[in-house]
Amino acid sequence: MEKEKIQPMIVGKKYDALIVGAGPAGTFAAEHLAKGGARVALFDARPPGEPKACGGGVTSKALIAWPFLLEAMGRTIEEVEMHSPSGARVRLKLDEPFAIYSRTAFDGYLLARAQNAGATVYNTRVSLVPRSDGDQLWTVGSRNGEKWWGRVLVAADGANSPIARRFAGALPNAEMEVAFGYRAPLPCVGEPLTVIAFLPGWAGYAWAFPRLDHISFGIATSQDAFDHRTLDRLLWQFMIGYYRQRERPGTKLWEVSEQADDKARDAETEQHLGECAERYAARIPGLAAETWSRRQVGGTDWALLGDAAGFADPVTGEGIYYALRSAEIFADAYLAGDVAAYDSRWRADFGRELRRASAMRERFYGQFFGAPFTSRMIGFARLHPGIRRTLCELVAGDQGYIDLKRTLARRSLWPLAT
Repeated sequence: MEKEKIQPMIVGKKYDALIVGAGPAGTFAAEHLAKGGARVALFDARPPGEPKACGGGVTSKALIAWPFLLEAMGRTIEEVEMHSPSGARVRLKLDEPFAIYSRTAFDGYLLARAQNAGATVYNTRVSLVPRSDGDQLWTVGSRNGEKWWGRVLVAADGANSPIARRFAGALPNAEMEVAFGYRAPLPCVGEPLTVIAFLPGWAGYAWAFPRLDHISFGIATSQDAFDHRTLDRLLWQFMIGYYRQRERPGTKLWEVSEQADDKARDAETEQHLGECAERYAARIPGLAAETWSRRQVGGTDWALLGDAAGFADPVTGEGIYYALRSAEIFADAYLAGDVAAYDSRWRADFGRELRRASAMRERFYGQFFGAPFTSRMIGFARLHPGIRRTLCELVAGDQGYIDLKRTLARRSLWPLAT
């Protein structure tokens, strides 16, 4: 029998859905619900113009699924250079480009779509008010005592979400990653190339993502092994090496030159960056494989979306696709009158893929034939077009983890398929 659809309720500050968090997951869910006739309150706690700490990469998989995202004015990326921990590099030409956005522009674009669809946006931080026996509605309140009520509560407020901790429990440091970095000027010389560099001695990678008017530099690694001083110095070495390579293409990214002229130019670059670079930091979920089976992120009248649910690729940290897709799945379940179906629907849609990525993470950043797997991968890619093609598809988001071994085996790459 078809379930009864939730009917809109319009009484003062009472809403059909309260959505806490106005990043991609929250705004996309708000847009879909409002278009479906629901009365939606969307709470944005970030100060106006303050960007989320994020590289801003949106995979081709997301752009194909939601082509209107290209209207958000990002930089389209058709070529990526990948560096091994030892400094070897391979340049990949992508069949399907991805895009890099300023998160201020990207999130603002999605927020405007939600407002245009009819969602009511409140620029305030709210917290969940404990329910009393017999309460039929959820209540959230601001620090000044203002309150809002709703039949359905949605947490889309990131990896540190207090609502997510309330419903699904806190994640240990071993299942969290740290991303931090700097927003810096575009190089004056050479092309603003997109670079991904695997870290020497660490499980993780550094990135240089050029946007329209600046570059986002960053490092992502596991929180339980996080050493800020060492990693920050490594990131500065990466940033200086990036600008050096734009000026002197033959140099290595991680090298520290002993030449007096090179040292002087690198010191000038570091001084300039120290004066203008803006720092940012964030936590990203990186769930273990077994956690996906037991972690519930939805019920009859509540749901967790995006990072609040733990939906990020444990290998790369990429989460924008999963934020948008989880919002879409939840909205469809809500509008069908079956909010509780959300938890099973996301599992059927992308849950197996994330679980597989979790299982692969340790091997991806581990050893392979006596050297880091990432070094072997880039070394093979330099020699074999099949591996380059697969690597391109992984970067673009077109190649999943579930059939990765099969793809590599089909392309006659049997050593990596074991």
